[in-house]
Amino acid sequence: MPHAAIHKLRNAGPASRPDILAAVNAAFIQALKVPVDTHPVRLSEYDRDAFLIPKDAGDGFMLIEATIFPGRSLATKQALYDAILDNLAGLGVERRDVRIVLVETPLENWALRGGTPASELDLGFEVAI
Repeated sequence: MPHAAIHKLRNAGPASRPDILAAVNAAFIQALKVPVDTHPVRLSEYDRDAFLIPKDAGDGFMLIEATIFPGRSLATKQALYDAILDNLAGLGVERRDVRIVLVETPLENWALRGGTPASELDLGFEVAI
């Protein structure tokens, strides 16, 4: 169950907040095969003076940071990158303006369902894909 944070300039880019959230959420469900409605996806918007974006990026620049369980193959990660980029491109977001960073945190470092380490739970989906 990934956690995703999307960072962008306030009022920049062609897509609406709900559409951006839905696009990223759908990519995680599609590529990582996680159940629907099990993982938070949040969007933070910044004033121009509070978010320094890469010089070669447009105003629609987005930084997507996701914390995931380790074990996904490079092919699965690439499928996630492609799904995010395809979904956002469908909203008019330039592929070159999206940067994705994955952070893999061991299952024992996730407390779920009342504080039980994820390594001790049946998560209901496969991690090693």
